[in-house]
Amino acid sequence: MRAEPQATSYQPERAIEQLSAWLAAPVEPADFPKTQLRFRNDRWAAAVGLAELTDRQWEQHFGRFEPLPKTLLQPLALKYHGHQFRVYNPEIGDGRGFTFAQMRDGEGRLLDLGTKGSGTTPFSRSADGRLTLKGAMREILATEFLEALGANTSKTFSVIETGEELWRGDEPSPTRSAVMVRLSHSHVRIGTFQRLLVEDEPDHMAALVDYCLAQFPGPMPPADAPGREEPAVQLMHQVVERMADLAASYMVAGFVHGVLNTDNMNITGESFDYGPWRWLPAWDSGFTAAYFDQNGLYAFGRQPEAIHWNLGQFAVSLRALTEADPLIAALNRFGPLYAEATARRWCWRLGLKPLGMEQDTAMVAACEKELREGKWQPDAFFFRHRSGASAEGELASVFEPYERQENEHSYWSDGQPETMLVDEVETLWSAIAERDDWLPLQDKIAAIRRMGEAHGIAPQPQGNTPRED
Repeated sequence: MRAEPQATSYQPERAIEQLSAWLAAPVEPADFPKTQLRFRNDRWAAAVGLAELTDRQWEQHFGRFEPLPKTLLQPLALKYHGHQFRVYNPEIGDGRGFTFAQMRDGEGRLLDLGTKGSGTTPFSRSADGRLTLKGAMREILATEFLEALGANTSKTFSVIETGEELWRGDEPSPTRSAVMVRLSHSHVRIGTFQRLLVEDEPDHMAALVDYCLAQFPGPMPPADAPGREEPAVQLMHQVVERMADLAASYMVAGFVHGVLNTDNMNITGESFDYGPWRWLPAWDSGFTAAYFDQNGLYAFGRQPEAIHWNLGQFAVSLRALTEADPLIAALNRFGPLYAEATARRWCWRLGLKPLGMEQDTAMVAACEKELREGKWQPDAFFFRHRSGASAEGELASVFEPYERQENEHSYWSDGQPETMLVDEVETLWSAIAERDDWLPLQDKIAAIRRMGEAHGIAPQPQGNTPRED
């Protein structure tokens, strides 16, 4: 069975304030016409001691942004740059969101509550700082489905409808508005370090490295890694491990993020900031999620390459603090780490006990061949072949030596798997847009969580170690 987030008492924190003078700009939230609670994630609220809030209190904190006790007194819009489709852009930052609060979970890990659609900031440029209700609904679905499939993702914590009419060029307008709050270990991005390089702030970069190592602890580099005692090198190794695992989790989930820019790469290795995402309708390495990705830069099969490229930009930034060779050595670990994470996560999703890299890699290759040639929808493939079932021919012989997990959960007796294809998303939105009917969305969330429960305890994300106080 899947381990649920563990309830804990509220443990407020404000660690980011030691950096905020140069890392962020203080901002004010928008004053919305109304606040109507549409989604609250009580299982993750319990993990940070906030599940006991009444709905009214919830709306005050996450719709009106009344400060939570003993944490940040004022929201902070983070400053960063980034490569967007590999074009460097120094004119970005938190343009419609901010860090609202920090706290610790029961294991002492630092967590942020960050917003999306909370109003304009100094980095909004000509945008309105708002979020469509449909965009918020889509983020709920993306985070819930990825979490159920074992990916290290931010959690959609709250969605509140805000009573404004928004005009957007890529969907029917006017459309309804919302403000969303996400729970994530950090909102420090690769683009945060890129800004400090361009602005020539090596002292601040060193302070940010120290902050990341202290607040998001990870393993030491391998014993033979050059420069392993240097903080920048340690962080590079940790982020490479985390990002290799993130890339693997996307591929095993059959998920296409759509906009893997450096400002969307969190140094804690959590997937976040979901825009034009898709799940594969069929196994196709060239499938893209964003209509504007005309060259397929972030196509499904190119996602590991894109994340590796982003890590290269992280290494370039850290050159302000250390030599190139130790950073290159860390970057060169990405390929083997990605292969290991893919094999580990593939076995988990199939309910098979790993047999070792050589055999597991061959098994993954055989599955991918079957997925391509059979034009399988990935969720259907993993569902049908759970614990090696229903395989024929070459695939059956590949599965034969594996120890299989018992499929005791009732989900595995369903006639078909849970999926998250674009037509389903549009149907859920239509119920809301046309009839204000939220029950289909609520039912879908319950079904996704049941699917996650059936898969059991997910693989631990790579590149992290328990906090030592």
